[in-house]
This record gives sequence, C-alpha cells and structure tokens, in this order.
Amino acid sequence: MLRAERGITRRQLADALGVHYQTVGYLERGEFSPSLHLALRLSRYFEVPVEVIFSLDPFPRLGATAVGERPA
Repeated sequence: MLRAERGITRRQLADALGVHYQTVGYLERGEFSPSLHLALRLSRYFEVPVEVIFSLDPFPRLGATAVGERPA
C-alpha cells in the first residue's frame, strides 16, 4: 500500500533497494519474508517504523469485508 499510495512502481522500489522487481511483488503478496536487512531498508526508504510495514498479525487483504459485514 505504501508503494501504491506514493505512486512508486515495483521497478522503482526494487532499483532503490537493490533487489529484483519480482521480489517486491512477492513481498506485497506475502509470498516472501524478507531478511532483516531488507526489512530495515524498506523501513528507511518509506521513512516509517518497520512495524508499519511488517507485523506478526496478518493484515486483511485489500477489498476484504469487515468482520461481520456481509458483501454487497
């Protein structure tokens, strides 16, 4: 979400972090857990605490309905 909100492409973020652009996609989909070093670099890049980006509790998927709410 941070990347999209700031209008940054996957490739731009990957280049800034020194990783392959597909790595950014894997991170966003939760298919890859980054090293501590990469997590801290992401945190520094976005200028937010690492906990804003990563959490032990799963985040709801975008577009998911609220608990107890029925889809329209």
